[in-house]
Amino acid sequence: MSQQQFPKFDNAGSDDTRKALHAYARILGDWLKSCRPKRKHWWHASLRPSLAGLTTGVVDAGASFELELNLRDNVLLGRTLEGAQLTEPLHGQPASTVAEKIRDFLTTNGVDSRFAPAGDHPGENGFAGYSADSAQNLAQVLSSVSSAMSEFRARIREESSPIQLWPHHFDLSMLWLPGEKIPGQDPENEEYSDKQMNFGFAFGDAGIPEPYFYITAYPLPDAFPKLVLPTGTTWRSDPFSGAVLTYKTLLESSDPNGYLLDLWISLLLAGRKHMLSAAS
Repeated sequence: MSQQQFPKFDNAGSDDTRKALHAYARILGDWLKSCRPKRKHWWHASLRPSLAGLTTGVVDAGASFELELNLRDNVLLGRTLEGAQLTEPLHGQPASTVAEKIRDFLTTNGVDSRFAPAGDHPGENGFAGYSADSAQNLAQVLSSVSSAMSEFRARIREESSPIQLWPHHFDLSMLWLPGEKIPGQDPENEEYSDKQMNFGFAFGDAGIPEPYFYITAYPLPDAFPKLVLPTGTTWRSDPFSGAVLTYKTLLESSDPNGYLLDLWISLLLAGRKHMLSAAS
């Protein structure tokens, strides 16, 4: 087992930075939705962790390109197969400004303008409290959580999703997909027919205003809310039904990486026990 280090995170002092990066991530996600063919569970529309932040990976849309939010150096990077490059420093500028820079770069370098997404962008006045230090801290947290998820994912024998950042909610997550369908659901609609568990991490939202880990199951077994969870992890029924561990609580553990992996593994085992027909 690796000894993954989880950095401290200044949640209150990072609010504007988090909002800015959330808005910028949504722009990258919009390009993915407009350029890539749909994959199950919307995997075509999610970002992937990179060494320095978040990336679209390679996208083929007439011209091949990649966009990256490099949070280590606080810069938006764009690259095309032909060698064109975009370098746009990030300093809390309005999301619409970032969207326009990306559109101009891609359409000038061979991407069909019909792929350009339309939509409103939050933060039209910019993000005055944006901090390069906070962005780097956020990137360190994402990297640590992603590394722990990778270690956990390597232990799963069934199908699992990529480790991905969802632009809409700005959460990092991974699905466990044991391969069974839910009786009575349209098997062609995987969102509602695939049995699944979601192991994720969010930086906070209206329901839980601080960084937290979450584990949910669909369909939810009756036994799950009654499971004995390790000290520090609680079962929530609002704003969603699932196990929740705050990032702050994890850092208070003597072995954060071991605690997190044990939590994930124990709930995965509970999923195998209570969700699969062969185990019923």
